[in-house]
Amino acid sequence: MTLLIIIAVLFATLFIVIPLIERSKMRISGEDAAKISRWIWPLMIILVVAQLIRMIVS
Repeated sequence: MTLLIIIAVLFATLFIVIPLIERSKMRISGEDAAKISRWIWPLMIILVVAQLIRMIVS
């Protein structure tokens, strides 16, 4: 039952947040997107290493 509640809350949040984001006037330029995307892979690697360490320690 808890799982159904969590899924319902997630879908409700999506139906509320997506229209708000689409109406927002904030836009990301290509230059800003490039700056952000440069950090994605290193952060993902750090996350994977942290999860491996957590799995080994547990």
